[in-house]
Amino acid sequence: MKLSRCLSGIAAFALSVVLAAAMSFSSAESAHAGQTGLRAADPSVLRVGATYVSVQSTGGGIAVRQAASTDALASAPARQVWSDTRGLGEVWAPEIVRDGGRYYVYFAAGRGAAHRMYVISSASPDSGYTAETKLALADDKWAIDGTLFTFNGQRWFVWSGWAGDTDVEQNLYITRMSSPTTPTGARYVISQPRESWERVVGNPFINEAPEAIRDPNGQLHIVYSANGSWSDRYCMADLRLRSGGDPTYVWDWYKSNGCLFGSHRATMMAGWDPTLHVDGPGHHSFVLLDGDIGTSPPAGPRFPLMYHAVAKGTPYSWANRFWYTGTFSWWGDITYSRANVPGAPTDTGWSLKFFE
Repeated sequence: MKLSRCLSGIAAFALSVVLAAAMSFSSAESAHAGQTGLRAADPSVLRVGATYVSVQSTGGGIAVRQAASTDALASAPARQVWSDTRGLGEVWAPEIVRDGGRYYVYFAAGRGAAHRMYVISSASPDSGYTAETKLALADDKWAIDGTLFTFNGQRWFVWSGWAGDTDVEQNLYITRMSSPTTPTGARYVISQPRESWERVVGNPFINEAPEAIRDPNGQLHIVYSANGSWSDRYCMADLRLRSGGDPTYVWDWYKSNGCLFGSHRATMMAGWDPTLHVDGPGHHSFVLLDGDIGTSPPAGPRFPLMYHAVAKGTPYSWANRFWYTGTFSWWGDITYSRANVPGAPTDTGWSLKFFE
């Protein structure tokens, strides 16, 4: 991604999304705190021109919706774009991205320890997809929640996986990509669930659902979900790559000192408040133009977000999760601290605030 293209994209994106956000979220926030009519998990949404495109698992397949606003996605027809004709198994958390004018949907499929990442692609968002291709990720271990992004001219793939062949903990890994479908080189761990606030619910302990975004200083962030998704302690936290840092070097990443979006005060980072209307918010999607982090919003107003959660007062279960619309904004001059690891103990820069 050329810097000039990024800067021009940001300007256009800021104006159009402010207007879209005002229209899309005003009614939702006043009714059910952003709850849509879509009882589902793991939203993935991008904007192409004036159209919002979402993708979701249908159990044995993948469906795409298109609408004029994020609120309208729930009532838009779901068009099946892929079916598990080979009996791969459970189909989880598809992610839609756009690269070179082509759409790519990454998803996990398998049973138990056999879950691996796959990709399909098409020139159209809701038809004409190729057959699935298994991503040849290094080490060929259990992998879910993968997504592609471009940072400093290099394609990257980030996902949640196991270090070995058993379910001890879910870490976040990153690898370079030579094309949208071709990993190249080793996988590198960038986060493990080792902080007390991300070990409230375990067996296993979890870092998952990573989503990339670029802050107003151009630094890379990976916002992810922690704690078990079967618990209302599920929450979202941030990894910030230090200025000039190497995305493959774990100690160039600084982790927020608590959840930035969650429903329990005990796990929240100081200065961040728990949610008022939902429990266990997580597995989010930054609603970016073309799904491109080069169009990440500047500092200032709030921008669209989608996530899944359970309404407060409702028994917390996977079956009770809905897609929610929300917003986020950049929050400046925030220090993330750490101890007893290589590198500087603190890093100060942009963080994020999330709003129901």
